[in-house]
Amino acid sequence: MKWWKKAFAVDPEGPSEPTDQQRELVDRLCQEVVRRRMTSPALMALEMFQPMNYLGSQAMHFFAPIATTIFDANDYNQFATFLERRGSVEYISRKIEELEEKAENSEGDETKKEESTDSVDEKD
Repeated sequence: MKWWKKAFAVDPEGPSEPTDQQRELVDRLCQEVVRRRMTSPALMALEMFQPMNYLGSQAMHFFAPIATTIFDANDYNQFATFLERRGSVEYISRKIEELEEKAENSEGDETKKEESTDSVDEKD
């Protein structure tokens, strides 16, 4: 009866931890989202489709023969496999928010440097 315990098992609540390869893929995706300043639309889309992340991952597996002509097959399959996990969308959302915060902080630092440089130039 050991199989019965695992028959209805689900992933634990909270963000899912990806493998190293999956983490690299998610980081690249999140960095691209932040670089293009698409954080808000991406987070909204992720939150809307969070209940259907497993269905989306299965659709990715279905379209893999076509999509892998454009994308790297191994990366594509790793990302689809990561999306099968319950906490994957939450992990991606948190990563995007973290990168966005870092980007805002670095922009703020650059603005302060420019302002201080401008004030020094004005004094001369």
